[in-house]
Amino acid sequence: MHRIRFLVLFLLPIIAAACAATAEENAGDSRLRVVSTVSPITNIVYNIGGDRIILSGIVPEGVNSHTFEPAPSDAIKLSQADLVFLNGLNLELPSLRLAKANLKEGAEIVQLGELTITPDEYIYDFSFPKEAGNPNPHLWTNPIYALKYAEIVRDKLIERDPANADYYRANYEAFAKRIADLDEAIKATTASIPESQRKLLTYHDSFAYFAPRYGYEVIGAIQPADFSEPSAQEVAALIDQLRAEQVPAIFGSEVFPSPVLDQIGREAGVSYVDTLRDDDLPGEPGDPNHSYIGLMVYDLKIMAGALGGDPSLMDGVDVSNIPGPDNAVEQTQ
Repeated sequence: MHRIRFLVLFLLPIIAAACAATAEENAGDSRLRVVSTVSPITNIVYNIGGDRIILSGIVPEGVNSHTFEPAPSDAIKLSQADLVFLNGLNLELPSLRLAKANLKEGAEIVQLGELTITPDEYIYDFSFPKEAGNPNPHLWTNPIYALKYAEIVRDKLIERDPANADYYRANYEAFAKRIADLDEAIKATTASIPESQRKLLTYHDSFAYFAPRYGYEVIGAIQPADFSEPSAQEVAALIDQLRAEQVPAIFGSEVFPSPVLDQIGREAGVSYVDTLRDDDLPGEPGDPNHSYIGLMVYDLKIMAGALGGDPSLMDGVDVSNIPGPDNAVEQTQ
């Protein structure tokens, strides 16, 4: 306890000094200061706000967003923000607590998930059981929900910065057109997969809101709610299920490496694909495909290729960002 208190007392003057220095640096910049969390949300905010906002994403790419603990330096960004966009649905509780503790007067925290669906639409599953009280938070894998996120972002930016309302509206309309194209491409690509093979078994269930829109069946997820490895009984049951349903492939994640999935795949006689991305954008900042839409296209190509469909049907989707490269986003490292 004394060590924690000492650490807090030690950091307070450092944070205060950093805040003062940053405030001085940005004294002549009247743009909205916006903080977001996971990369898909940061990218959606960027597509609407572009260069008319100063945007910081505080959850680095390639980390487990469910267990991410913000750094003391993130308190500085949050204390200076006019708007803080979180996914919500209990995904980023440490970041939410830090945002509330450091929110400046007049600033606002926006939890996008709670504004997009109602509690009766929450999905609970193996990784997110209802008794634990945390619904599956991965709404963004459903592009229609991602568009709702963009709509909320647009309206909040206009409310705070009406002088740039036309810019935000134009970016939203262009983003909505790309989402419509993405939606149609996903439908066409899914149609190329034999209906009996449109089944998803993943390590972490990120596709619970994606599956019902496009006609996939989520038959299981490996990672339990406490982020441990599944029990031997659970592994055996999944192997039996895969053999019975004759699923051609199961999917791992670059963020959640799991030797258990490799074992399950070998014993069930199915292909194990470990390159799906939950919230880690493909490419690097500034690359054309380093975007939310790029993430969805990337995942659909992997799914279609593994499940017997035609990945090339995703090739016509424009994955670039509306305002151009996203290297203007400040990302926590």
